[in-house]
Amino acid sequence: MGDANAPLGANKAAAEASATISTGTIAGARLGEIDRYLGIPYAQPPFGELRFTAPQPAAPWDGALDAAAFGPTAPQSPYGGALGELIKVPAIAGTNILTVNVWAPADAANAPVVLWLHGGALERGAAAQSGYDGSTFARDGIVFVSANYRLGAEGFSLVDGAPANLGLLDAQLALEWVSREVAAFGGDPRRITIMGESAGGALVAALLTHPASRALVAGAIIQSGPLDAVEPAKARRVSDAIAKKLGIAATRAAFADTSPEELLRARSEIAAGGSPLGGAPGYTLAVDPQSLPSSPAQALIDVDIPVLIGTNTDEYRLWLTPDAVAGIGRAKAFLARLAMRVPGRAARAARDAFPEASPGEQLGQIVTDRLLRAPATRLAQARTAPTFVYEFAWESPVRDLRAAHAIDIAFAFDLLEDADALRLNGTAAPAELGREMHAAWVAFIRSGDPGWPAFGQARTTRVLAERSETVPQRRAALIDALR
Repeated sequence: MGDANAPLGANKAAAEASATISTGTIAGARLGEIDRYLGIPYAQPPFGELRFTAPQPAAPWDGALDAAAFGPTAPQSPYGGALGELIKVPAIAGTNILTVNVWAPADAANAPVVLWLHGGALERGAAAQSGYDGSTFARDGIVFVSANYRLGAEGFSLVDGAPANLGLLDAQLALEWVSREVAAFGGDPRRITIMGESAGGALVAALLTHPASRALVAGAIIQSGPLDAVEPAKARRVSDAIAKKLGIAATRAAFADTSPEELLRARSEIAAGGSPLGGAPGYTLAVDPQSLPSSPAQALIDVDIPVLIGTNTDEYRLWLTPDAVAGIGRAKAFLARLAMRVPGRAARAARDAFPEASPGEQLGQIVTDRLLRAPATRLAQARTAPTFVYEFAWESPVRDLRAAHAIDIAFAFDLLEDADALRLNGTAAPAELGREMHAAWVAFIRSGDPGWPAFGQARTTRVLAERSETVPQRRAALIDALR
């Protein structure tokens, strides 16, 4: 499955598939028992007069739209260094970047639906990545939709005269598109689950804070997604840094007069040498009355829908190379904890939980638990609606990644032989775990229940590994020390 345009059943001759939505007819392909439609515009191209403005719904078209290939990818810089060897994002030229892709069971009727939002720190990634092929979900009776959204400076600048969180507004419009149009592909608009990993998980959480978006959603899956949104003064630091670098004002007019390539170059120069433990500020979601009324960490407490949420045991190992981890001794780890105001009891809990780990590894666990696992735990403890928690613990042998950030995606999609998966997981990833995790995700999308008890007072957690088990949350003392 290394070819992003080659779904399950590609060995069979393709036949035509057709769907008609409110903006026109779409010509897709039927391969085996799956209909596939790629590159469908849900919004107008956000360039020219529409640059740095709220997304506008796609205009109708004449004739049949050819949906044989993915639409253009949002402007972005490729991953660099070791990370660039592990994660590949296709670069597809063009301005019509706000598109969705649909995989549906042939002749589906009232099928459950999932909308996937990709990750990439809000500045990289694309729905066209081969590891996001929706064929496995369609194979199992789900109408799978993936969406592109604006990234980086185009999508998450905070400048005078422009709406905040433009990439989030794109995701909101994509969700509205799914609700309005998915019946044409055999999906049930009353059974939409939104799903995302990393920054995509953050967008899923953010969508649930907005009343209009929340009303369209039946369930949510958040994989390693940050749950915070920051105040505007903090969110605009990256935009201010870019403006200073380019010698322009931090305004919509000035940014719109600057090419995407120049904004990307400035951002890359500013970010050079940064890391999750320090360096240049990155793009974040901003609290905003229109698009994001409150931080998802608080807003999701009262959202009355099922949520499946979890993290990976060794998230930090995707961002920090083994050499970088080894270079963090006791003194450097101590200074980093002081800078982050990590309480001493958390450091002791990390040493107790990982007694054989190096100071760098213990610090990595503290940092990523503070960013991801502790907020997810607090949310699961506070919610009264069904909340199911997992920990992905299988360890990849590739570059000593272990259970790093993004390792879980191929298992959720049951696409372990895809090129994206092979780069991160190697050739010996356990197929049974892929089947198990994917089946749990499908069950949640269908019914709101992945097959294990909700978190509750017992802190029940599904640990996904070669021998998965349902147990009380592991390393709870470290999480509680980070409150």
